Amino acid sequence: MRIKEIIVVEGKSDTTKIKLAVDADTIETNGSAINEETLALIAHAKEKRGVIIFTDPDYPGERIRHIIDQAVPGCKHAFLQREEAKAKSSIKSIGIEHASIPAIQKALRHVYELEDTVESSITKADLIRYGLIGGSGAKERREQIGKLLHIGYTNGKQLLYRLHMFHIQKEELDEAMKRILL
Repeated sequence: MRIKEIIVVEGKSDTTKIKLAVDADTIETNGSAINEETLALIAHAKEKRGVIIFTDPDYPGERIRHIIDQAVPGCKHAFLQREEAKAKSSIKSIGIEHASIPAIQKALRHVYELEDTVESSITKADLIRYGLIGGSGAKERREQIGKLLHIGYTNGKQLLYRLHMFHIQKEELDEAMKRILL
């Protein structure tokens, strides 16, 4: 069972905990340092698959939620109660990463849709063939492809994941690469 929408979380620890609870892709805001590039990525994710904002139940989490909601209206929202997100070792530490798996599943159950499995046909061999990984100029081509496909800049390891996450098909990649290689 895979969640269709991309879940927006604050950081890597949240992503790790989410992936233990459900099969879903995430975008990390890197805390309250959310920038225009991340907001553009979230907007693109909303267009392609939908977005669920799932931030910590504290002031910074609510601030991030508000920033995203203003920049990308119409996102879905999932919430944890503060008591569900408290660390057992510290009264002050609150976050999704401290919540139980059942609490996370319950919070998401009310907002997600199941994904119709749309598998991308792009392979690592395609990325090598287009010079997007390995070799000189690969970084520059990845920067260009990230802009053209609205998936943001990625390193070589993350490119295939991001193409699959945004359901980019081989034909779409082929067209973008023709524009880059002209």
